[in-house]
Amino acid sequence: MDLQFLYSLIVGIFIGGVAGYLGSLMITKRMALVGDALGHAALPGIAIALIYGFNPSWGAIPALFLGILVIWFFEIYTKLPMEALTGIVFTASVAIAFLFLPEDQVSNALIGDISKISLSDTIFSVILSIIVFLILKKIFSKMILTSISEDVARVEHIDTKKYNFIYLVCIAIVVALGIKITGSLLMGALVITPAAAARNMASNLFQYSFGALIIGIVSSVLGILLFKAFSFPAGPCVILSATAIFLISLIFRKK
Repeated sequence: MDLQFLYSLIVGIFIGGVAGYLGSLMITKRMALVGDALGHAALPGIAIALIYGFNPSWGAIPALFLGILVIWFFEIYTKLPMEALTGIVFTASVAIAFLFLPEDQVSNALIGDISKISLSDTIFSVILSIIVFLILKKIFSKMILTSISEDVARVEHIDTKKYNFIYLVCIAIVVALGIKITGSLLMGALVITPAAAARNMASNLFQYSFGALIIGIVSSVLGILLFKAFSFPAGPCVILSATAIFLISLIFRKK
């Protein structure tokens, strides 16, 4: 098997899985569009990475961390909804990125380029995906409780500010990793669509969260196989695979 293709599959499996798992929490917290917005917030870092010829994920990570720090800070001190603050940050980021993003690199920035994944990229993605999954698994129940009632969470001695920050960091890492597969334009769909499909078919929270993980993996693998077979861009193929699974899930939707 072509090593490059093998690396792509491994990266797709791990990132697709953790993205789906994260999406199940984001939909529950009614933050479905935050992943999409943060994908756009990564654009200035991606632009710098493409200009200087290094891994876009390495450029996306500091841009995203700066973005979430700004969102977290203003959420605490303004009491504005996180969705509103995220929208402000991501639109400003897009404007900044397009001031200096080279025209011939726009496609790579927006829809990704999985054909250039190296062994080091693969190892890095796998390790970070596992770490983020374990963190999300540990904080999942606490985040669900805070989404139901922050007052009840405080009674249970849950530091909502701390856990919201950890949660935002996890989103940022997943988005940064996924940039290589789907680009900044489509990353939100990789997080949300598998989770939406799983929600249609799940009877309980466990089926929902781990169903989203499995659908994220299947969507990524199918998209990468289509990329290999027909030379279509991998990012759109992954998202269209997830969308097809979502449409199929409507047939089996739990009443």
